[in-house]
Amino acid sequence: MYARPRLLPLGDTALTIEFGTDIEPAAQAAVRACDRALRETGPSGVIEVIPTYRSVTVQFDPTVISRRGLAAWLEGRDFSGVVAEEERPPVVIPVVYGGTDGPDLADVAVITGLTPDEVIRRHAAAVYTVYMIGFLAGFPYLGGLPPELAVPRLETPRTKVPAGSVGLAGVQTGVYPAESPGGWRLIGRTSVRLWDPTRDRPSLLEPGDRVRFEPITREEFDR
Repeated sequence: MYARPRLLPLGDTALTIEFGTDIEPAAQAAVRACDRALRETGPSGVIEVIPTYRSVTVQFDPTVISRRGLAAWLEGRDFSGVVAEEERPPVVIPVVYGGTDGPDLADVAVITGLTPDEVIRRHAAAVYTVYMIGFLAGFPYLGGLPPELAVPRLETPRTKVPAGSVGLAGVQTGVYPAESPGGWRLIGRTSVRLWDPTRDRPSLLEPGDRVRFEPITREEFDR
């Protein structure tokens, strides 16, 4: 994480605040703190705030606030440290692991040198943080994967991944909210709807939310 965030122009009406170069908890906490400050107490003229792993992009109305004015507002604040968030309990997502719902579980076990049951146990034992939503509407990129479960993406992505599939890629885990192509290694599946445009909050998860996976049987999944 940088000692001071970098302010990078993005066209005529946007500015990116970059907090570091890596996916790391400190940069992610700064991203969430910056995102919250801009949304709750930001200056007039801010149109949209877009948080990512390690940066926040701000779209602004140049007739209301200049880039220099926005930069001055940002430079006067410290977003380092742990973001002040409510201690909400983790969102529990039930998952049926392995079989046709987790076709890559056996390969993940081989790659990691663990048994399939141990992969499941360690994946379900961790508490994850939603770093960002992207790729698909409602797709959560979850940090906090046990390092021993880190595996590379598939060399050839699948053309069709079922909705609800739980996958691993690098140091992250995630859940596909809708059927789509994808290259993450699939270890399970949930029936929970992560994206529903009819809800007041369409995305079940938002950056900063915590998540825990709970193993269930196929019969429980069907019910």
